[in-house]
Amino acid sequence: MTRAPETHRTVFGAEPAGVWSAPGRVNLIGEHTDYNDGLVLPIALPHRTYAACSPRTDRLLRVHSAQVEETVEVDLDTVGPGSPQDWTAYVAGVLWALGRAGHEVRGLDVTVDSEVPLGAGLSSSAALECAVGAAASDLFGLDLLVDDDARARLALACVQAENDVAGAMTGGMDQSAALLCRADHALLLDCRSGATEHVPFDLGGAAGEGGYVLLVTDTRAAHALNDGQYAQRRSAAEQAASELGVSSLRDVDPATLDVALARLSDDVLRRRARHVVTEIDRVRSAVAALREGDLAEVGRLFDASHSSLRDDYEVSCAELDVSVDAARAAGALGARMTGGGFGGSSIALVQVGGVDEARHGILEAFAERAWTEPRSFVVTAGDAARRDS
Repeated sequence: MTRAPETHRTVFGAEPAGVWSAPGRVNLIGEHTDYNDGLVLPIALPHRTYAACSPRTDRLLRVHSAQVEETVEVDLDTVGPGSPQDWTAYVAGVLWALGRAGHEVRGLDVTVDSEVPLGAGLSSSAALECAVGAAASDLFGLDLLVDDDARARLALACVQAENDVAGAMTGGMDQSAALLCRADHALLLDCRSGATEHVPFDLGGAAGEGGYVLLVTDTRAAHALNDGQYAQRRSAAEQAASELGVSSLRDVDPATLDVALARLSDDVLRRRARHVVTEIDRVRSAVAALREGDLAEVGRLFDASHSSLRDDYEVSCAELDVSVDAARAAGALGARMTGGGFGGSSIALVQVGGVDEARHGILEAFAERAWTEPRSFVVTAGDAARRDS
């Protein structure tokens, strides 16, 4: 259970008005497609970020992190693009974005406690934003949790906070997952239309005796989205779309992809575009395979996605590649990096009885290279942001 309420009482000397939480996420497939108007298929993690909050009557935001073990004060009137520049941007930015959207918000006292591994590519930043956004909605009477349409508007505010204030030019998948996912389901999100569909995600009964689980491995390789690499990939995708005369790479037909690629000005753009177009198509195929209970096909698509991310989009790293290869060698149906890349986590479809073998294989592979010991854990599809108390 979270220590946020107790810490809040200690730090701020008062009982919090409530505790809100939002989950991290694992994207099953559909990487770097969100900002290309594509399709994504995340699940919410059971791991959550908690925010114990109390409303204030002024414009002061006071935030304490149980992980960082520091308390920071921010005047909301000073918040804007690039300010503040530390981790509090993910909190202050949400209130700023809500204000920009026309909502009346005031200061808050916030105590944050997170189970979502930091820097693991499991969207700890979006979990923080959405937990605070859920609290602000309730405390200021914004009614942004009442249904999926309202939650989608809150997700947009959280995306604006991350893009404009924190300076991480991500798409909207992470915030949508944190606010819209349902337990035991994956969220098929069309990033162009905003349309969503809940796809049953039950691996236990899908493949016969024993069933399968989703094994996540936090490689402990540092992961960051505001170091310039992510923005470079986004810029390349936009340039490719511009050269092809389409609004986004979503408009490129996979059936005529080779013809489109031949029109691009250099090989880097061709590889970036090939990944995006084929990855969107893999999402469609993965949804069909899940509905049919064909986990072998899902595993094949995982493998193809990782190869594309490694070779065409060049967002993998040695630790991710080794964790994926080790999982496959231990019998996984398929494995891939998940998240923005450049570090973070991988996922693998592993038979229930083979979890220990997969974990051991990954640990051994890292030990042979004298790398920091990774952490592997089984996850199920969890719930969206909510009020907990």
